[in-house]
Amino acid sequence: MTNIGAGGAAPSLIKASLSRTGKWAGSVAFISGAVGDVLNPLAPFAAYIALVAAIAAAIIAIAIVLKLVLAAKALPALLFATSAAAVAGGVYAVQQETNSQNGVIAGLVPAIAQLQQSMGIVSEKVARIEQTVTQTQKTVEEVKKSTDTVARKTDQIASTQQQQTQQGAQTQKTVEAVKQTTDTLVAGQQQQQVQAEKLQATTEQIAASIDTIAKGFAQLAAQGGAIAEPKRPDEFYHNARVYELSGDMLNARRSYLAFAGFDVDAIDPYTRFATLLRVQDGKAGAREVFGQLADKGKALSIKLVHILQFEDAQRLDKLNAFVTANPDYAPAYFLKAQEFSEDRLGSQTLTDKRSEAQALTKFVSYEKDGGLLKYFVDQTQLADWLERSRSRLAALGDVLDPARFAPSLTPMRSNQGWSMTISLPEPATAISWRLGDSGPFTDTGFLAMKDQSTGKPMANPSFELPDSTAATTIGIKYLDTRGRETGPFDIRFDPDAALQQGDKQILDQFWTSWIAFDSGGNHGLVYFTQMLSYRCAIKEVHYSLNGAALDKSLEIPPCDKKDPYAIPYDAKGYFKVADSVKSMSVQVTYTDGTKSPVREYKRQ
Repeated sequence: MTNIGAGGAAPSLIKASLSRTGKWAGSVAFISGAVGDVLNPLAPFAAYIALVAAIAAAIIAIAIVLKLVLAAKALPALLFATSAAAVAGGVYAVQQETNSQNGVIAGLVPAIAQLQQSMGIVSEKVARIEQTVTQTQKTVEEVKKSTDTVARKTDQIASTQQQQTQQGAQTQKTVEAVKQTTDTLVAGQQQQQVQAEKLQATTEQIAASIDTIAKGFAQLAAQGGAIAEPKRPDEFYHNARVYELSGDMLNARRSYLAFAGFDVDAIDPYTRFATLLRVQDGKAGAREVFGQLADKGKALSIKLVHILQFEDAQRLDKLNAFVTANPDYAPAYFLKAQEFSEDRLGSQTLTDKRSEAQALTKFVSYEKDGGLLKYFVDQTQLADWLERSRSRLAALGDVLDPARFAPSLTPMRSNQGWSMTISLPEPATAISWRLGDSGPFTDTGFLAMKDQSTGKPMANPSFELPDSTAATTIGIKYLDTRGRETGPFDIRFDPDAALQQGDKQILDQFWTSWIAFDSGGNHGLVYFTQMLSYRCAIKEVHYSLNGAALDKSLEIPPCDKKDPYAIPYDAKGYFKVADSVKSMSVQVTYTDGTKSPVREYKRQ
């Protein structure tokens, strides 16, 4: 009963739904089909509607069967979906059957065809717009690509420009630094130039000032007498001299101090003032006064005279330092020469003489073009210094020639070896020698007598060498009378040349013994024994008898370097002559190529 009731209820429910929704559902379905047919030129909308409606109907039906929804509520929707699917499907089927592109209704109703045409235009325009949009998109993409490329290029250019800007900035900094350095150098050079010009102007002003002072002093000296109220430096210097000569040392001292207050760079006023101070206060007092003046003033002459007030060794050291610091201050060379003079030292060594000559030569060299005038107020003082300098240089002679005052060696060969005699240019308190260019020196020792020039034991001037000594250099050095080392002097020693030179010297010195007539009572014999003994210096001997041409020669055996003075046992040192021979002429040719004069020997 239950089943029958249920089966009877279903149709009733369907009928009720049809009565309620059938009219509007069918109408909506028809309208949807008609719209899909009209819009067919754009797209197959009828097929789309049919498909969507069929799927919706299937889903609703399944939901009803599965009781997912109430049948009473879902049936209207099911009817609508089924109707829409049927109508739209029928329209799509007719379109496919008739192969109508514009739809079934357009073929029946012209107005619809015109509407479709309008819609086609729209569609065409839309297509064109889409094409245009697509083309525009492509263009935009290409433009974007180009823009990206341009952007990258721009970035690269910007980066390059930035690097160039940085490099340019760095270069600018470098240029500015170089410019700043150049400006600094230029400024420094300009400043140095200005300082040099100021110094030159100051020097010229001082020179002109000293020249003015010198002229004023000369005029005052010609007038004589002290100036009552002195104001100028030449007046104070004039008064100082006047008071000094009259014995008024107090006023002389005051006048010198007043002159020093002007800081005039002239040498002679201060040397005279220093002499006065040493007489009054001693050297220490003079040193103290000039020390104070040197601290206050800038004049180099004051500082130089201050140096002269020190003791011997300290004075010379300071004087040398002053000359080094002021190499063109001419008066310093004359004062330095006095440190080595005979007047100062009593006796001079060769080194002293050379030092004096060098300093005086330098001082006199500044006389050219009046180069010394700017250092003197009293020109008579300058004339005195120049006269003394020339006189001493004449007395010293060629002391500055090093070749004339170098030690020499005189080798003398004997059968036992060499005896070396040293000749020095001045007295020495010690002598030493060495063989070769290096190694220690050996003292020659002392003789058993005193050197009268020093009052000390006389240094031995000789030493011995074995006969086997080969050619070499012999170094000689010595201590002078002040204990200063002089040398070393390297002297070349050649045994062969020394032997020949020594024998030649003896032959030349004792030439009267070359020939002996009838010696020892041996009448009719001519002896030439001496020439045989010193034959190492002889190359050949030519002679003649009774004044004839030198047409004969003597037979001279060769030199024996190991035993040079021994006459060979088989050598014949004589020859026989007739009684008619009254004279003999001889000429010796030496090993060095020189020839002796023709010597004549008369028979007694």
